[in-house]
Amino acid sequence: MIGWLGSAYLWVKAFHVIFVVFWMAGLFLFPRYLIHHQEALGTPEAAAWARREALLKRMILTPSMLIVWVLGLALSANIGLFEGQPGIGWLHAKLLLVVLLSGYHGWAVGYARKLGRGEAPIATRTLRFLNEVPALALVFIVILAEVKPF
Repeated sequence: MIGWLGSAYLWVKAFHVIFVVFWMAGLFLFPRYLIHHQEALGTPEAAAWARREALLKRMILTPSMLIVWVLGLALSANIGLFEGQPGIGWLHAKLLLVVLLSGYHGWAVGYARKLGRGEAPIATRTLRFLNEVPALALVFIVILAEVKPF
């Protein structure tokens, strides 16, 4: 209960974690939808996969990511990220991973649009490999947030 958030700190942190879970659940599911969509190109099922992707993006992925960013920046400001607080290298690393994960989110949304146009420029095997990016990022983010190694 430090900083300008005061007694609201734990509530903000709790909702931040809740929306991280929502966002990560969406990021675990969305790339799998992309694989099924890509494999269904040229069939009537492709449109159904496009609708599922759009719904997941609109209802879970994008709102959760935005809330995670707002609450995360509030928590970061509360502990002094923008004031040059020493000993928060872990937070800088975590922030970098979240920026990269947000970029991955944007790439996946863009790739869904390409699939919607009937394009499939990435091999299915490569797309399956890219499915693991959110899980690896989450492992490192949790370690950084909980262990604070540097």
